[in-house]
Amino acid sequence: MKNILITGCSSGFGNSAARYFADKGHHVFATMRNVEGKNSKPAKELGKYSDNIDVIEIDVTDDNSVKNGVSMIKELDVLINNAGLGYGGPLEAFTSQEFLDQLNLNIVGTFRMAKAILPIMRKQQKGLIIQVSSTAGRAAFPGFGVYHASKWGLEGMSEAMRYELAPLGIDVAIVEPGPFDTNFFGNLVFPEDEEMSKAYSHVLEFEKGFEEQVKSMFEDIDAPTNPQVVVDIFDELIEMEHGTRPLRTIAGLDFGYREFNKATEKFRQETLKFMNISEWDGAKKAHA
Repeated sequence: MKNILITGCSSGFGNSAARYFADKGHHVFATMRNVEGKNSKPAKELGKYSDNIDVIEIDVTDDNSVKNGVSMIKELDVLINNAGLGYGGPLEAFTSQEFLDQLNLNIVGTFRMAKAILPIMRKQQKGLIIQVSSTAGRAAFPGFGVYHASKWGLEGMSEAMRYELAPLGIDVAIVEPGPFDTNFFGNLVFPEDEEMSKAYSHVLEFEKGFEEQVKSMFEDIDAPTNPQVVVDIFDELIEMEHGTRPLRTIAGLDFGYREFNKATEKFRQETLKFMNISEWDGAKKAHA
């Protein structure tokens, strides 16, 4: 049995993962914000679902909330940094604060969680952090520049974390989902400046067409768009031996970026060799 902390469990990948790992007999710390308010229903449902689930209030954008939530945890094997949201619209239409809000959630939020749990994992000399990124962290499209900035930033931070933590017995792995039927588009945050957005009608048209194209893929029963695909990858990474976990794993529809990752992996390995840190590419073994 492992102790697994998952952020963003009110819906989507986080909710599915909490139930799945509880069913497997693991102890799950299912976290979300607003457990007494907006998310009271999913919080109560998860709490009743299994004795293996502890629902904890954590808002990853708030230092004190993260600190207070993690203070209840004494042992932890896995952190799945899943909480996130997308901002969509022309870049110029966003305010600086809106841009910062996106970065605060998708990058700084995962940093807060890692910083809070790392003392536990360092003491244990073992652990795994799974960072939920996106194919949007490897590609860029018009209308999603703010979101791309957050996911590209997450990728860079997570890769650096992998090298820093490996000698301490802690693994870091990135999961990059493509489009999944998790209401991503329904939850998109748009810029408040609607007039500025109208100046970019070509971008708005692209966004609409892209959304329609992706949603049509969800209707294909053979397309890998079930959120369980991502949960299964979480499970595979958790079960892997230290030293065998890949840095990046794409899940679902990839728009060709599996090949992109394969092509760039060669250069990443060469860079590590040049810097004499090839041994830092993932924790080599679990410490006793």
